[in-house]
Amino acid sequence: MAKFLNEFQYFRQQPHNMRVLLLTNLCFAFVLPVIEIFVGAYIMRNTNNPSFVAVYQLAQYTGIVLSSLINGFLLKRINVRTLYMFGILVSGISLLIMMTVQAVSLWELVLSGLLLGVSVGFFWTNRYLLALNSTTDDNRNYFYGLESFFFSVCSILVPLAVGGFLAKASGTGFLGHTMNINRAYQIVTFVTLGICILACIALSRGKFTNPAQKKFLYFRFNRLWNKMIGLAALKGLIQGFLVTAPAILILRLVGNEGELGLIQGVGGVITAVIVYVLGRVTKPRDRIAVFAVGIVIFFIGTLVNALLFSAVGVIVFVLCKIFFQPLHDLAYNPIQLRTIDVVAHQERRNEYAYIMNHELGLYAGRAMGLVLFIVLATYVSEDFALKFALVIVGAVELLSIPLAKNITKNTDRAPKYAEPDRQDS
Repeated sequence: MAKFLNEFQYFRQQPHNMRVLLLTNLCFAFVLPVIEIFVGAYIMRNTNNPSFVAVYQLAQYTGIVLSSLINGFLLKRINVRTLYMFGILVSGISLLIMMTVQAVSLWELVLSGLLLGVSVGFFWTNRYLLALNSTTDDNRNYFYGLESFFFSVCSILVPLAVGGFLAKASGTGFLGHTMNINRAYQIVTFVTLGICILACIALSRGKFTNPAQKKFLYFRFNRLWNKMIGLAALKGLIQGFLVTAPAILILRLVGNEGELGLIQGVGGVITAVIVYVLGRVTKPRDRIAVFAVGIVIFFIGTLVNALLFSAVGVIVFVLCKIFFQPLHDLAYNPIQLRTIDVVAHQERRNEYAYIMNHELGLYAGRAMGLVLFIVLATYVSEDFALKFALVIVGAVELLSIPLAKNITKNTDRAPKYAEPDRQDS
């Protein structure tokens, strides 16, 4: 208890806006697993076509890019906090629309994917901007460590709760009444929408300012930022698979959504503690080591999945994925924000210009990953796509380790004044 109180006091010593942002992201951490896991499972259940899941995700990623462009223009007139709230609320509403569609056809998937992508895009782009302006390079490890702790814990609780509810509702039912599985999904999204409203209430306590410069569209950047875009494309490549492959593999080789939630929960407690401790004690110089460990763990998981291609292989892969994601984000996000600090000072541009361009880099990688999956599933076989495409992506992702090391070396050489003072409003 004494250690817990000490950590709580340390949290209270952080800047006000940083604390508000962390509390907001804690609320939204309960929503992310529904978006990342159970939407794919819902589509797979209603179409039995993995390629449809990939098409839906590609439409969602396209919506993210569109909303990041629209968001840049809106930032000229609307406060970033309002836009962030809008993204959170529309995420819940778009999920509800998706789950109430009676017949899941290709075009309905594309339209609903675009809508969810637009809402998620408002969330992520404004989240990057708020995190950039609410933190410094010295406290970003702690910020992302605590945030990853939230996400890791929720990746345990939410899949267990939602998976258990879906299995119970469609199985023995509640009070002797069995529920239609799609109706159970709709109840989940109503609860999700309520959590989105709580996140907006938490965010309303912060005081955030928009970028001073208005122009944000540029097409040429210096060499350092181009390297960062390459790193973003590699991250996007792996994201394109992580939002589709786990749900498809589990439903095909393991069982129903109950098992899906249970598997996602196993190992999450250890990961959450590790990530929080790393965020608390590591320094900026330790980021590359954390980054490399996460990627190697993921690659091992893809190899085990390809070699076994069974329930055991899927469980090992999902556990490796659970360890990989928070470790990767803990290192990647501070590297990205520090790079923006440096290049924005060097090129004297609006910080949002780099956030917008970063989304394009992520989109390029995500699109390549999803197109690779669709092509292999269509022209070779779905089993081949689920086995070997993941190994290919994991092997390519190893290239991001030396690239991230090179970027960090260049940002470390930049003078400290490249990072503007971050003070609460």
